[in-house]
Amino acid sequence: MLSVIIPIYNEKGNISELVCRIEKILKSCEYEIIFVDDSTDDTPIVIKSLIIKHKNIKFKHRINEKGLSSAVISGFEIAKGNIFAVMDGDLQHPPETLKVMLSEINRGAEVVIASRFVKGGNDGGLSKVRKIASFIARVIGKIFLKPLRRVHDSTSGFFMIKREVIDNCNLKAIGWKILIEILVMGKYKKIVEVPYTFEKRNAEKSKFTLYVQFQYLEQIISLLIRRKV
Repeated sequence: MLSVIIPIYNEKGNISELVCRIEKILKSCEYEIIFVDDSTDDTPIVIKSLIIKHKNIKFKHRINEKGLSSAVISGFEIAKGNIFAVMDGDLQHPPETLKVMLSEINRGAEVVIASRFVKGGNDGGLSKVRKIASFIARVIGKIFLKPLRRVHDSTSGFFMIKREVIDNCNLKAIGWKILIEILVMGKYKKIVEVPYTFEKRNAEKSKFTLYVQFQYLEQIISLLIRRKV
């Protein structure tokens, strides 16, 4: 089974379309959708209405917890599948790419990253400021953390892994880039990157802030310390 884990924060305008597109592309697969929601708007109401029609949707609404990485880890904890996919709920990650990623898993890959930076990929949905910040983040990560040098898009929030990659893995909910934790602390051999186009953000405002960048640096330092212990 494929567990599609979607951390969300105030995405009421995007959820229905997202579910519809996932259902269309994965209709021949056994899968579940797990929304981990930190929203303060009416997103929970939208999700609950979808659960009535879609029995394979799970919903965890968090009141006192925040953060993208911790939301993904919460999704891992309740997922039933032997394969996990992680994607954003704002439609910048096209659900249609899930089928390509799953095909690579079925061919033996343990980690599949939807990449903006391999041939055929595109980061056109990023603003110029975010493109620069993303580039700097990737360079810093590769300088200090050797496992990140194996891939082009270590800061991708759109990826798929086999469950065993993170079994008994000491993942920490620091920052917003859980893939970096997985690449550094996970157990795997074969990684594949598949291209995708990072779509322009739909409906809601971007949540990328300077604070997120500081959290990224905190995450890098934490991983450096833990790998040396």
